[in-house]
Amino acid sequence: MPIYAVIDVGTNSVKLNISERTQDGVWKTLTDRAEITRLGEDLEKAGAISDAAMQRTALAICNMATEATKAGALKIAAVGTMGLRTASNSQQFLGAVKSRCGIAIEVIPGEEESRLAYLAVKSGLGLAEGTLAIFDTGGGSTQFTFGRGSSVEERFSLNVGAVKYTEEYGLAGIVSPEQLQLALSAISTDLARIDHRSSPDVLVGMGGAITNMAAVKHNLAKYDPDVVQGSVIESQEVDRQIGLYRSRTTDDRRKVVGLQPKRADVILAGACIVHTVLKKLAKDRLKVSDRGLRHGVLIDRFS
Repeated sequence: MPIYAVIDVGTNSVKLNISERTQDGVWKTLTDRAEITRLGEDLEKAGAISDAAMQRTALAICNMATEATKAGALKIAAVGTMGLRTASNSQQFLGAVKSRCGIAIEVIPGEEESRLAYLAVKSGLGLAEGTLAIFDTGGGSTQFTFGRGSSVEERFSLNVGAVKYTEEYGLAGIVSPEQLQLALSAISTDLARIDHRSSPDVLVGMGGAITNMAAVKHNLAKYDPDVVQGSVIESQEVDRQIGLYRSRTTDDRRKVVGLQPKRADVILAGACIVHTVLKKLAKDRLKVSDRGLRHGVLIDRFS
């Protein structure tokens, strides 16, 4: 049975999925993992990817490509998102990766990222007919897709990412109530495009911040995608976690069961984005999708 791989190069992390397509067309996951490389570190201020961020991200991509080849992948698709869409030296980075390990990264538009995320959610959660809103929040941007059933009605990407607010509002450690409110106000302003919308029947969240929040809710000392996939996070739980992270240093956050240690500094900003989306769309809960952009690419390119 054929094996394929997808590498998703995000602003905060690089994700790898290696899957096997069975004879009846079902995808069986062989490997699904992420490595936080901070490609977008200081990108908001400098406008360019730093040499250190380039080096560690390129190394992660090449290691993943080697892993996929050893697993027997017939083809490897690689896509890049917000960090590579905005950095002034993206082409330098893309060229370095191509020459180093032969991987050609396709930098996809925000709307295409939203379409692929919608495809991943619909295939993974088997949602019933009705209005559906999906948001995928990462280190550099948040993608929104609004649809009904299998039809996408609108999709767009906003420059709302956890790395940006962490750096701008000092959210990596203990945060005062006033400081937190300033960050929440900024996020609300930047998410104005989703104001005054009808509340969807189902709201689905995806991305590292949300899956980590689900893992914290379930006290998962070891990440379990089967527990996270399809689980529900209530607005009260989001607010509880905001309070938990706001009152702790980065080092103390790393002790929280379920939280990926390398995500400890940006998790508060991610939780604030989730809080704001719930509030604006008038939902008291969201459903979590462990499947993300990489799964949508897999289905779209190799099915």
